[in-house]
Amino acid sequence: MTSTKDHVDFLYKYHQIQPIHTQLTKATQSCDHDTIPMSFIPKREMSEAVSNEQNLDQLPPSYMYSMIFKDIVLEIDDDYAKSINALVIYCRQQKIPEIQINSLQSTYHQKSPVWWYSKSMFLHSMLNRALRLLDMEKMIKLGFFIRSLHLQLKQLHQEQSSNFQQAFTVYRGQELSQQDFQNLCNSKGGLLSFNNFLSTSKKKEVAMNFVNDSPHEKPIKTRPKY
Repeated sequence: MTSTKDHVDFLYKYHQIQPIHTQLTKATQSCDHDTIPMSFIPKREMSEAVSNEQNLDQLPPSYMYSMIFKDIVLEIDDDYAKSINALVIYCRQQKIPEIQINSLQSTYHQKSPVWWYSKSMFLHSMLNRALRLLDMEKMIKLGFFIRSLHLQLKQLHQEQSSNFQQAFTVYRGQELSQQDFQNLCNSKGGLLSFNNFLSTSKKKEVAMNFVNDSPHEKPIKTRPKY
């Protein structure tokens, strides 16, 4: 039987731990947000690659690998039930919280891929980390989800593009290293490729929150517009 003192000590330690947990979670999310691989391809190199296939080896390897994987994963027609079960087994091996795994397994078909990607759980960070590191094992396990998410985004674009007669601007707060920022400046008119699904907002202040919340100080903090 615990005493009142033990109870007070527990509450004190609990309140000490909670802010630390909150800050660690926030820092982890910020790192996941900012550590996105980018390929910068100057206009000249892009033109040469398009005009002559022999120049394709001049393009960044990560860009080529991601394009090849995309072509492959979009052509696969597998059993979604088996794919989800395989992902569930893999997630248990990775010590993902059981409550999140059960939620995915029992309700996956009740929600859209975009809904699952936007939900605050392991799927979003696992997917982006796999794409960032080109982790083939994770990418294969998540292949069915990558395909479903891509197809839904493509469908939404087809359905909604006719509603917008003029281009509009969306914002993303993104931290860049000095080198990446210089590469970006040198690639004006060329191609900027992200090996990730990106979240953006039509509200600049929302994007700025991600910039201001970044735990790093040295890298350049910028807000690309699309």
